[in-house]
Amino acid sequence: MTVEATAVQAKAVAGAEAKMKGAIGRPLKWYKQLLYQVLCLFVAFTVLFPIAWVVSQSISTSKRITGFLPEGAITFEAYQKVLDKPTTNPVSFLDLTFNSFKLAAGASFASVLLGVSAAYAFSRFKFPGRGFVFLAILAVLMLPSVATIAPLFAFMNRIQVGEFNLRNSLWGVGLAITSGLLPFATWNLKGFLDTIPKDLEEAGMIDGANRNQIFFQIILPLSTPALAVTALFGFIGGWTEFYFSWQFLTNPKDFTLAMALSQMSGQYARSTPWDQFCAFALLVALPVSVVYLALQRYIVSGLTAGGVKG
Repeated sequence: MTVEATAVQAKAVAGAEAKMKGAIGRPLKWYKQLLYQVLCLFVAFTVLFPIAWVVSQSISTSKRITGFLPEGAITFEAYQKVLDKPTTNPVSFLDLTFNSFKLAAGASFASVLLGVSAAYAFSRFKFPGRGFVFLAILAVLMLPSVATIAPLFAFMNRIQVGEFNLRNSLWGVGLAITSGLLPFATWNLKGFLDTIPKDLEEAGMIDGANRNQIFFQIILPLSTPALAVTALFGFIGGWTEFYFSWQFLTNPKDFTLAMALSQMSGQYARSTPWDQFCAFALLVALPVSVVYLALQRYIVSGLTAGGVKG
């Protein structure tokens, strides 16, 4: 390519970039701004109104469903009752929280550990059946987790060691949750690993590093954003999981926050203590909501970085 052609190409690229910047920075018409603002306010209202209603109900003195504003004086008695004795079962709020944390943290760690190993193999190695297995993982990812309850129940119920039954334990629920989180972890991390240049691994091999050193000292540190996002989504999935816990567990000491929240609902709407129910729901959602809002920027960047290649 000649110098003249290069100059013409550079001038064309600069002109296109300037035109794009001008289009992006161009102010909107007043009616378009008004329309967009009204649309944003409507979306914000539909999202925030249910949350505000639950907060209002939790600090109300009324046991029944009330309007948007709390009835009577504002009180935090419902929160105190939930923290003291959330359900009729002999299990405290701290025990429920610890059980949910063990499930969420364990499933998140296991799914990331196994997922990044499988994702690295799919991203870097060529082996027979690679495409078919990866499509099979995608098919499992599209399958709802509730569809796997029956086979997992039957399979884990057969594993009995003395008085220990895998199905009726937090270990069994954790394995079931991990089986649902693993396809997403593998798919998301594989897309991110594809964006890491292979030249870095080749440079490490030239310096004498073996495959394990490259994986642990080069690939994993560069994959920190995707690992954090995958771990966070796995933790949220384990923290809010209900189906496996409800079907597998029978011992109250193994119950989780989601199970206790479900037990607070009575047979009819009038028999449900709605102030305590709303207070409990807020306490369950508060930890993951705070973490999600604090890491929202990193979540978006990690997901978009993992989705540029398939």
